[in-house]
Amino acid sequence: MEVRRRSIAKPIHAKSIDDETNAKSQSDSLPLPLYIVNAVFFTLFFTVVYYLLSRWREKIRNSTPLHVVTLSEMGAIVAFVASCIYLLGFFGIDFVHSILRPSADIWTSEEEEDDSRLMLKEDSRKFSCGQALDCSTVITPPPPPLPQPKAAKLIDHDPNTVSFTTEDDEGIIKSVVDGTTPSYSLETKLGDCRRAAAIRREALQRMTGMSLLGLPLEGFDYESILGQCCEMPVGYVQIPVGIAGPLLLDGREYSVPMATTEGCLVASTNRGCKAILLSGGASSVLLKDGMTRAPIVRFGTAKRAADLKLFLENPANFDTISVVFNKSSRFGRLQSIKCAIAGKNLYLRFCCSTGDAMGMNMVSKGVQNVLDFLQDEFPDMEVIGISGNFCSDKKPAAVNWIEGRGKSVVCEAIIKGDIVRKVLKTNVEALVELNMLKNLTGSAMAGALGGFNAHASNIVTAIYLATGQDPAQNVESSHCITMMEAVNDGKDLHVSVTMPSIEVGTVGGGTQLASQSACLNLLGVKGASKESPGANARLLATIVAGSVLAGELSLMSALAAGQLVRSHMKYNRSSRDVTKAT
Repeated sequence: MEVRRRSIAKPIHAKSIDDETNAKSQSDSLPLPLYIVNAVFFTLFFTVVYYLLSRWREKIRNSTPLHVVTLSEMGAIVAFVASCIYLLGFFGIDFVHSILRPSADIWTSEEEEDDSRLMLKEDSRKFSCGQALDCSTVITPPPPPLPQPKAAKLIDHDPNTVSFTTEDDEGIIKSVVDGTTPSYSLETKLGDCRRAAAIRREALQRMTGMSLLGLPLEGFDYESILGQCCEMPVGYVQIPVGIAGPLLLDGREYSVPMATTEGCLVASTNRGCKAILLSGGASSVLLKDGMTRAPIVRFGTAKRAADLKLFLENPANFDTISVVFNKSSRFGRLQSIKCAIAGKNLYLRFCCSTGDAMGMNMVSKGVQNVLDFLQDEFPDMEVIGISGNFCSDKKPAAVNWIEGRGKSVVCEAIIKGDIVRKVLKTNVEALVELNMLKNLTGSAMAGALGGFNAHASNIVTAIYLATGQDPAQNVESSHCITMMEAVNDGKDLHVSVTMPSIEVGTVGGGTQLASQSACLNLLGVKGASKESPGANARLLATIVAGSVLAGELSLMSALAAGQLVRSHMKYNRSSRDVTKAT
């Protein structure tokens, strides 16, 4: 049947001149125009479906057996079967499949088919007739491919890893440039993430007229980021990873990976690690471990908002809410709920443990369960958003500085006086005075929020990039107050950092990527802890705090000794003659 063969060859909405001619020839044999016949059968189909559903619902209500049918119901069933046969016969089984589960092979746009741009090389690939192609159709070979930029040479044609397609790479690139093929859909359409990145990259260069030469494409596993780390990739950025250490912390030595492009940072942190090591090491204490999420809900009156606040803060209700919350995960456990009212709006700050995951998604699922539960108790509650910024995520906020978020850690060490002089090139008195006037008084004068330190964010961000953490969370994770005090009759230096909101995880997100996973493995915290869930993430948080301690110690010493400018001029400036650069 010609109509059916045409529906298999291409999507039913793509109409060419030949298709219209075939449709007219088919309609000539019908007593009515084809579109009227189609309309009749469509109307019949939906009418009998509605009638049968109404009758069966009535039978269920009246407890009448469903197999007992009347004459009218039998007629409706016959009409239903007849209309199904007609519709399937006219539009084709493949058309129905394309609606229920679109094929990756049928993806060209209507504009492409109308313009006759859908072409195949006769010798390039072998397709089966059932692979969304009309084998009987005579297709004109495409013109020779246009000259390719250097980056386009990376595009390959591997029939073993690439799904069958109706265009070669050059045609796909053109369709992306023309806007007929969405760039974001390439991975799904092609079934090859690296090839999709190469095609997207070349299309981007053509659209912008700018070269991406220097941005590497090869050597990266694009499958590993699909749907979870980065969308629409065109390459990857190389960030060098240096090692600081060994950091002697709580009796164990760690080689700390730091991904950074700032000169002197790794060297400075390494010097701080050396001073700590020679002084007997540092010790840390985990004060708190709980990720937060704070939805915002609204009521008709402030009194109703206060009623919910009292309900949630009542210890008698906490156990019930905890059961509802904890259903969302094996590891998520509700710890507390703190509420804040602004008029008739209520902010609910949930805090829970999250195992070895950083835990944002975990706590969000638990919060959604609680909101659904509360909707029954408070039907007039309107949920405005799952996050109301009372959490607070990726923003400097006093609530994180005071209450903590993620892991709260304090780390300390006593640096011997002779180590201060020989390794750090300064003295205890100068360090104590500088810390008071810079990190404490200077930050207070600036109105700092959690910024009572020299450069905690430098170390936090470098470790986060190396170990696959969310780098944007360095905002609250870098909250830190650095304290320095002369001890042992002024001979030695007691130094400490207190960091209330270190947000890290060892599973999920970027931690599963090969490079970041290797850095976690170097620290001995890769993946989830089997013995004690959450132990790896907590250990990583203490390593971050210990590294910050080393970084603070070294930078403050450089400032006290007047070494900062000299060291940066020596190590943080390129020796390349830019006047000769091409």
